[in-house]
Amino acid sequence: MAVTFSAVSSPAVDPVLPGCATKRSAANAMLVLARPWQWVKNGLVLAPLVFSHQLFNPHEVMLAGVAFLAFCAWSSFAYVLNDIADLEVDRLNPEKCDRPMACGDLTVPQAVRFALVLGGVASCLGIALGLPFLAIAALYVALQFGYSLWAKHYVILDVIAVAAGFVLRAFAGGVAIDAEVSPWLAFITFMLAMLLVLARRRHELVAMGEGATAHRAVLGQYSIRLLDQMLAIVAGATLISYMIYTASPEVEAKLGTPHLYLTVPFVAFGILRYLYLVDARNEGGDPARLLLRDRPLLLTVMLWIAADVILLYV
Repeated sequence: MAVTFSAVSSPAVDPVLPGCATKRSAANAMLVLARPWQWVKNGLVLAPLVFSHQLFNPHEVMLAGVAFLAFCAWSSFAYVLNDIADLEVDRLNPEKCDRPMACGDLTVPQAVRFALVLGGVASCLGIALGLPFLAIAALYVALQFGYSLWAKHYVILDVIAVAAGFVLRAFAGGVAIDAEVSPWLAFITFMLAMLLVLARRRHELVAMGEGATAHRAVLGQYSIRLLDQMLAIVAGATLISYMIYTASPEVEAKLGTPHLYLTVPFVAFGILRYLYLVDARNEGGDPARLLLRDRPLLLTVMLWIAADVILLYV
């Protein structure tokens, strides 16, 4: 059942609620609420800049940078609204009960004011980039509302809604610098995002056990076996799609290099390493933090980016 913002009571800020590690200051609580470590996902906004051979064009780099900052603000805006909507259920989640809203470090009115500031900053940046970019950003925000209030309660649709948000990031980056976004980029981004979301659902089921449905009712319609099957299908589709993309004559002609296939080992290792971490260590709960924490995975992504830049620009 959807949780409306008006139905959520404002917790007292003074006491430290059970499950909260420490008492945060208001400024620190807002920083945590914005989840800056999740901004790594907005790196997709920069993908069209790299693959359109504009990486060393100062004007285009500036526009892409503004687009990146705008989506950082938009995504933090969405996180704040989601935490307001999920306040009560987050308190039941052993991994989310330490969030600022669930702990009572911030009241609902404070969080709403912070969300308005983030939305205002993002809107100003979006306006500076033009109406097409602003339209995609508005669609992204509408998708976040739709997910928080409706889509996340429906099996499979919840995964697709989140994955669509990743694709919109890529299109926003293309619009910002007036570059065409390849259907390949959109498709591979969508599949990779589905892999991350399915892994998160698996992590939630394992970590919370029988209490999973109390946090997210839709988890009652998933099972570990089903999610493992979905992960296998999506992971295979992602890797095969990337292999076909790098060997495509059309892509070779557009990007100006016949050697992009040399980056396939990095992608293969990255996907397999991620699946290993999800299955053997159950670390699929927060892909952004996992990327920053797991050195082999982080090194693989950095090497993949470096290899792409060398092959495209040297």
